[in-house]
Amino acid sequence: QVQLVESGGGLVQAGGSLKLSCAASGSTVSSNTMGWYRQAPGKQRESVAVITSGGTTNYADSVKGRFAISRDNAKNTIYLQMNSLKPEDTAVYYCAAFITYPPYWGQGTQVTVSL
Repeated sequence: QVQLVESGGGLVQAGGSLKLSCAASGSTVSSNTMGWYRQAPGKQRESVAVITSGGTTNYADSVKGRFAISRDNAKNTIYLQMNSLKPEDTAVYYCAAFITYPPYWGQGTQVTVSL
């Protein structure tokens, strides 16, 4: 049974930083493509950042240069470092594991960026 548990969300002022974590069990993060997605109120879920098993990363244009996805194989955890946060980054952030399609999802963690 694959489980993904996100943490690290919260309330931060514009320009601030947060680091999200996604701890995986039942699968190995280094063996699969993993990703961070987000969903703002009234909007569709969108891809934020992805990391492949080979370590290749890809980012949405809206977060390039501000966000960084990484993984710690020993901890079986992926991270999303978010810098220079903007109010439009406010959303529930979800971790995804592309072991199958559709992927496994975590429960989400709320990120709120205030002015």
